Amino acid sequence: MKNPVSGFSKLTKTEKINWLTTHYFEGNISAKNTLEQYWNTNLSLQKLHDDFIENTISNYYLPLGVAPNFLINDTLYTIPMVIEESSVVAAASNAAKFWLEKGGFKAEIISTTKNGQVHFNYFGNFNDLQTFFNETKPALISGIETLQTNMKKRGGGLIDITLVDSTKKLEGYYQLHCTFETLDAMGANFINSCLETIATIFESKTQEYTPFKISEKTPEIVMSILSNFVPECTVKASVSCPVESLTVGKISGQVFAEKLTRAVAIAKAEPRRAVTHNKGIMNGVDAVILATGNDFRAVEAGVHAFAAKNGNYSSLTHAAIENGIFTFWIELPLALGTVGGLTSLHPLVKFAFDLLQKPNAKELMKIVAVAGLAQNFAALKSLVTTGIQKGHMKMHLMNILNGLNATSTEKEQAIEHYKTNPVSHSNVVTFISNLRDIK
Repeated sequence: MKNPVSGFSKLTKTEKINWLTTHYFEGNISAKNTLEQYWNTNLSLQKLHDDFIENTISNYYLPLGVAPNFLINDTLYTIPMVIEESSVVAAASNAAKFWLEKGGFKAEIISTTKNGQVHFNYFGNFNDLQTFFNETKPALISGIETLQTNMKKRGGGLIDITLVDSTKKLEGYYQLHCTFETLDAMGANFINSCLETIATIFESKTQEYTPFKISEKTPEIVMSILSNFVPECTVKASVSCPVESLTVGKISGQVFAEKLTRAVAIAKAEPRRAVTHNKGIMNGVDAVILATGNDFRAVEAGVHAFAAKNGNYSSLTHAAIENGIFTFWIELPLALGTVGGLTSLHPLVKFAFDLLQKPNAKELMKIVAVAGLAQNFAALKSLVTTGIQKGHMKMHLMNILNGLNATSTEKEQAIEHYKTNPVSHSNVVTFISNLRDIK
């Protein structure tokens, strides 16, 4: 068993690495070299990255790729994507090209309201609580005015506070449900600061309220925190065209449209399929969120809750054929920001926003939703035609070759060979081994 360490965060980066290599790698210098080779030679840039989180020891690189030819609301975009999965950017690019000459993608904002709650216990008379809330609400609102100054200047801020009785879910459980407009900021810090101030005022006022004193039943604050479930902050993206325009190879447009629509229906009906279906959507969504310095964990949590909002986990996309027109669309809850956090700190995030023509938060929501829809279309197109593995394994080929330390000549020969042969790890190993035996 390893001994615990005290004061680790106070060590320099070099001291942290020395401790790690001594205790976990038996002083092996290669572990230290691996970490240091990923340091940026630009010292000021490396210092910036070191300060993003605590106990930084190196940088962990993921590829930044781009998917061109996205026509969204008649504007052409090249979308930045950060992801390690080999086929994602290629699939997005293929979907963008497919729809480019069919009118492209359409996207619209449905709503932009975010929310948070003050959670508290109360085991007394509900009428007393309701009366107290009604009397105290103006003080709760006025109490956060200084926190809202800048946000309100931009047209945002607190929208409303409501008292929510959640005692049917949990005995004695109530909420102050607060709704906000945060404009181009994701708004987490702003919302949490407001909620904590509201909770403090609410708690102090309870001490002065006579009915609580008489009954000896006083509300007790449990916690105050924003919610990453934002079903009132949603965006819709769609594509549409006549079915005859959907011909894929030897498959007619009508047959292809029916197959894809059926695939979506299966994902709506079967949660086991829906999870993988939606994971493919999030390949595109997360890649753009990472590239733009937003919080993909928050989005993931909110999106999957949205997929289960009707009591069963289901497809996030929808498809229909009506009067000879095929329509494919998605609605997503996306709380995103284009200011604050990493958006103004990370140089590659700045590059990504410049590449996207400096979108505001609403425009970014549209772009991200389109990326998710495109990713799902590309996956379904493969599934109902050639199968998912043919394209995926061709893209994965380079990873296998790199794992085998293939030379540039061996890679060229392998790529040519697998243009007409199925790819698997074992047969690539055999192919490279045979090449080397010939030599």
